[in-house]
This record gives sequence, C-alpha cells and structure tokens, in this order.
Amino acid sequence: MKTLNLNWPTKLLLPLALLGLAATGLRATDFPQWRGPLRDGHSPETGLLQEWPKAGPKLLWQVQTVGAGYSTPSVVGKRIYLLANEGSEESVLALDVKDGGRVWATKLGKVGHPEQNPNYPGARSTPSVDGKFLFALGSDGDLVCLKTANGEEVWRKHLRNEYGGKYGEWAYSESPLVDGNKLIVTPGGTNATLLALNKKTGEVIWTCATPEGDEASYSSVVSATFSGVKQYIQFLSKGLVGVDAKTGKLLWRFEKTAKGSPAVIMTVLVDDGMVYSGAFRANTALIKPVLKDGVFTVEEIYSNNKLPIGLGGVVKVGDYFYGSSSQSAMCVDFKTGTVKWEERAIGPCSWLVADKRIYLHAESGEVALIEPSGEAYREKGRFSPPNPPTRGQAKAWAYPVMANGRLYIREQNLLWCYDVKAGK
Repeated sequence: MKTLNLNWPTKLLLPLALLGLAATGLRATDFPQWRGPLRDGHSPETGLLQEWPKAGPKLLWQVQTVGAGYSTPSVVGKRIYLLANEGSEESVLALDVKDGGRVWATKLGKVGHPEQNPNYPGARSTPSVDGKFLFALGSDGDLVCLKTANGEEVWRKHLRNEYGGKYGEWAYSESPLVDGNKLIVTPGGTNATLLALNKKTGEVIWTCATPEGDEASYSSVVSATFSGVKQYIQFLSKGLVGVDAKTGKLLWRFEKTAKGSPAVIMTVLVDDGMVYSGAFRANTALIKPVLKDGVFTVEEIYSNNKLPIGLGGVVKVGDYFYGSSSQSAMCVDFKTGTVKWEERAIGPCSWLVADKRIYLHAESGEVALIEPSGEAYREKGRFSPPNPPTRGQAKAWAYPVMANGRLYIREQNLLWCYDVKAGK
C-alpha cells in the first residue's frame, strides 16, 4: 500500500448505456459522472468480492491531502477527477489511478457562500466526463469545460453573474448533466431556473424560468421519458419539476416533497414511469407524471414523512429501494412505500450498487457491504479507513465510487483506493 502527501430500469437501459459509453470512448468499467453511467447509483461491474475479510478489502493506496471538500470523484480510464478546495479557492484535479498522484490541477473559482450556517463550505459537485472533455461546477457558480488530457480551459460561464442564478444557504452542489450535445445545469432564480448549453461552445440552447423562481437546490438533474416525452427531472428548492428536453418548457410540478424543507438534496429516483423524492423536514412521495389531452398532470402513488430523505440518496434493486433517514439505513417496497427494515447500527449512508451487493459509506466514515434483501439487513463486511480526518461538525458525505474493480472512498482531504476484485 502506497501513501502520498500532496499539496493539494436498469437491466433494460444498461446495454444502451454501454453503447453510449463506447461512442464516447468510455469503458463499461468507467464511472464517468455523478452516481455512475445512468445517474442511478449503479455500477455495471461484475466479478467483485461478495464478502469482505474482517479487516476489509485490500488497501492499494491513500492520498492524505487531496484537498478539502465533499466532492465525489468520477473515474475514467487511468484518471480520477474531483473537485477540491484549499482555503477560499476551488480547483478541478486529475489524479492517476495507479497511486493517486496528481496529474494536473485547474483553478475553478472561489468557495460559494463561505459564511453559511451551519458551516460546511467547500467543493461539492462531481465532474462529468465526456470523451476528451469534462464539465465541472464550483460551489459559487463557476461552470467550466476542460480538456481531460491537461486541464486546459475550453470555455467558462458563471451561473449567478451571467444568468441571474440564485443558490441556497450551502451554495451550489449540482453535478452537470451531459446529454447529447447539451449540458444541463440549474442556476436557479427567475431568469434561468434550468439551463441548457451547447457543450462544445457554452452557448445557450434554451432556458426554463419557473414562475416561482426557485433557488437551485442541492440535487442534480436526471433524464427520463414519460408518455413518450423526454424530460429533465430536477428537485428544486420549492418542488419537483419536469422540463421538456428539447425546448425547456416546464411540463409539470409537484411541491409536497420540498415544502418546508431547508435542504432539498436528493437526486431523484426514476423507475417504471415513476419518480421518488423526499427532503429533510418535508414529505417523501412516489409520483407518476401522466399525459392527458396534451397536458401533463401528476398522480400521487403514496406520500408520508417516514421514508428515506438522506444526503446519501437512494438506490433500487428489484422490488425495493434503499436509503437513509436521519438516523437509520432503510429498505422500502418501491411500489407501496412499506418499510421492510431499518438498521441503526450503520446510521445514515450514501449508497452504491455493484455486482449483487450494495456499498455503504456512512456519515461516520465507516464503509459496509450488504446483500440486497427485503427481509433483513444482511451485512457482508465493514471497515473503517485508516488515518481518518478530524471531523468536527463535518461528516463523510462523499459517495462510494466503483471503477475497474477498485472502490474509491473520499472524505474531506483524504482519498482511499481499495481492491475489491474477486478471484485474487
């Protein structure tokens, strides 16, 4: 193990996603964006350990001073990409998968709203890698297109200064969505609540200004098709919205799962024509957008305040989805909202699915492996990464990442890389 000190529904969609990866030069084992190839918390990798030894999987290396922040990495080929901050400045970093050594660093901008309360300033979003380019959004609103080879800047925009964007207490956390020739981001505010740019030039394709002028939340956009209409789904500070992917027209809105919440964070779960969302101090709900007589309406399947709302998002496996409340890990029947089990031993987590197992990164810093089951919490291993940071009021909020048989765990200044490939 090498330690470095630096200055700084899925089964049906997966074959199509892999074809798309091939078209952009990506491999099936890459993790090119926030929450994986389909933004659903799933990795397509196979041949992974189904149970861990008592001490956990083999640690290959760790970087002790990668830079502060909560950014989850993306991994493509031989490079790891993430955001980090040193003091009041944020940067985009490229690291070598071999040992975590820095390949390049490009200044992004200043830390957004550093006087936030409670105080968790720092880089948050995940770079989106698209072939020879990547797109990154800083917490103050700096949006850049960079060359992956050397970090050279291709174009730059600022969501607040150029589009009248408005963020919440904890600034921007969104990870940009690349979709064909478009780059989708959420400035918030009354001018361009959502925004589509030409990914090659940064020129505006369309803007969507919601009547409420919602602040940008801490969620990221996902793409889905309902009743034959491709849409971008975003969980804004005042409600869940569906926007026409071609024109930017607002198609529908659902406010119950954001109403009264100071922290709309969850990237929504879309499956079987339905959308699950939930936020702190608000309700959770499963809804179905329905097109009738040329107009979309929203059908509520169920709603309550007892289901997952945590920072770590949710993942769906079979008939169940998994996520966290403010205290527990949970398993829920997707179609009925029935809680199948709760587990307080691990506490709130972020979630990743790969090869018939679920990887959990707890806010405490622990990492666990569980078997998906609607019957009980079935743990297959747990460990704590060595030399953890001094947390204070901060928590381990970065999501686990899987790429080429390696598990990447990031917490504040530290990044760990573990070998989880089976058969060695």
